[in-house]
Amino acid sequence: MASYIPYGAYWSTPFAKWQGALAHLHAVKFAAHVARAELARRKIAPDSFDFAVLGTTVPQQHSFYGAPWFMGLIGADAVSGPTINQACATGARSLEIAAREIDAGEANTALVATCDRVSNGPEITYPNPDGPGGAGTREHWVLDNFAADPLTGEAMLATAENVARKYQISREAQHEVTLRRYEQYQAALADDRAFQKRYMTLPFAVPDARLAKTRATMAGDEGIFPTTAEGLARLKPVLPDGTVTYGAQTHPADGNAAIVLTTKVLARELSARPEIAIRVVAFGQARVARAHMPEAPVPAARRALERANLKIGDIAAIKSHNPFAVNDLVFARETGADLATMNNYGCSLVWGHPQGPTGLRSIIELIEELALRGGGYGLFQGCAAGDTGMAVVIHVGDA
Repeated sequence: MASYIPYGAYWSTPFAKWQGALAHLHAVKFAAHVARAELARRKIAPDSFDFAVLGTTVPQQHSFYGAPWFMGLIGADAVSGPTINQACATGARSLEIAAREIDAGEANTALVATCDRVSNGPEITYPNPDGPGGAGTREHWVLDNFAADPLTGEAMLATAENVARKYQISREAQHEVTLRRYEQYQAALADDRAFQKRYMTLPFAVPDARLAKTRATMAGDEGIFPTTAEGLARLKPVLPDGTVTYGAQTHPADGNAAIVLTTKVLARELSARPEIAIRVVAFGQARVARAHMPEAPVPAARRALERANLKIGDIAAIKSHNPFAVNDLVFARETGADLATMNNYGCSLVWGHPQGPTGLRSIIELIEELALRGGGYGLFQGCAAGDTGMAVVIHVGDA
């Protein structure tokens, strides 16, 4: 592929726990508020863009207008593009759509923005003329879809248990991964959150609902709880006769993240470090057996690696969207990836899951880890609702 990410031309807010510090904010308006500030900080003008992708999975008022509305809010009235919802794969899919637009020569510089507010999700009433008295059918967008996949009737937690049972993964093994991921996240907090400050503006000023005044300040991600072996050992599985505890799964969150994608020449102009080249190499998608969602990243990653003409041993760093510790255990077992060194500096198992932005933040952290390592190939992989998965291969090197 011929699309590039200018070094430093990306950002993420801290992620805030369910019903936490960001729960009062309209996701699209808030993401535009952040984007305006972050673009100005990088001296990237809104009229630099000729394409946009907005990734979001939880409807907000007027989000029907999607990417054109978002771009208008940041001052790019001439720019349009699609609005994408592919559940937890939204970040990776949004990036792919922009990359293919640039590769095809249909655009030069794209803004890929992802945002979600899982807190305070909408309640929707659907018409039902045959209902009693014509009464409609109601759905709580977030809670009802957390509860069950309409195709299988299984909750996402049940998919983790199905995979744990298939691979004979114990509660103890899941807790060992959880402890390791928490330890890796601590490295991102070292030296006054030096790693996170490479792409995140901290302390983060939380605006009020009108985006006019600062309502609060976040030092970093909200909702991270100290994790110890003793504390995890006290947790019982959520489901009877199960293995997955609350400690071995992620939590819903709110936030947004964005990446600028462009051509090789323009990437040098927009880069904070023009000597670094960040190339988008390949994508992969897969779907597995019903109600086995945590398996899906394995075939997705294999397809991305095959398209990149790479093997797992060629990959210098791996990040995963791992809503369950089970995900990483299966991925390492099936691919030969090193379980202990995946997800350096953090992952969604620890910092939470606002859905649309989750994958994009992981890719941003993957870029920064590769930059610190002096370059190399990186792999992001993650699962998504509907027993699907997506993967992205990027390369960081000398321009």
